Amino acid sequence: MNNQLIAIIDYNMGNLASVRNALAKIGASSQVVSDPEKVGRFDKVLLPGVGAFGDAMEHLRQNGMDEAVKAFAKSGKPMLGICLGMQLLFSKSLEFGEHEGLGLIAGEVVPFDSGLFETPHKIPHMGWNELFVQKETPLFAGLERGFYLYFVHSYHAVTADRYVIGRTWYGYEFVSAVQNGNVFGIQPHPEKSHDNGLKILKNFVEI
Repeated sequence: MNNQLIAIIDYNMGNLASVRNALAKIGASSQVVSDPEKVGRFDKVLLPGVGAFGDAMEHLRQNGMDEAVKAFAKSGKPMLGICLGMQLLFSKSLEFGEHEGLGLIAGEVVPFDSGLFETPHKIPHMGWNELFVQKETPLFAGLERGFYLYFVHSYHAVTADRYVIGRTWYGYEFVSAVQNGNVFGIQPHPEKSHDNGLKILKNFVEI
């Protein structure tokens, strides 16, 4: 593993310990960062998250971490959003009202539409499901065209095909992974997805 240092963004939303432990398993160095002035010093940024979109954006804005994350993305260095962290990359979310996101990827986050399900499906979408790779990307190097990861979410992203690197079926097909240049996002939790998840994190560290 290379000597690059990864910032795990702390904004009081998410299980940071599990992400840090997963990175340690693959030999990657990481620090939990809550000071926006320090973000730019790192080689990569990981934006985790569990909870509501609006609350997350409010926490990010409280100390200017939202602007620090956007500035990091513009620097060209790699960034990965996980679960809620992926959703925050988008322009807006319709979770409990309408909330502006980081705007790093054009699109919006919407609730699962049970009216589109051919058969009943429980919401949230929770458990193991298959991610189907849509195009070549360093994030999925060395993985099959379809592989299983662990999901927990009630909302999903809607965006243009050019950003989509992974799709998953749950009642209907939805976007489960995205990329806009150096900015990556994945809806499932790689830190809870055993070997496949560790491989994704290892790929991210090596980008």
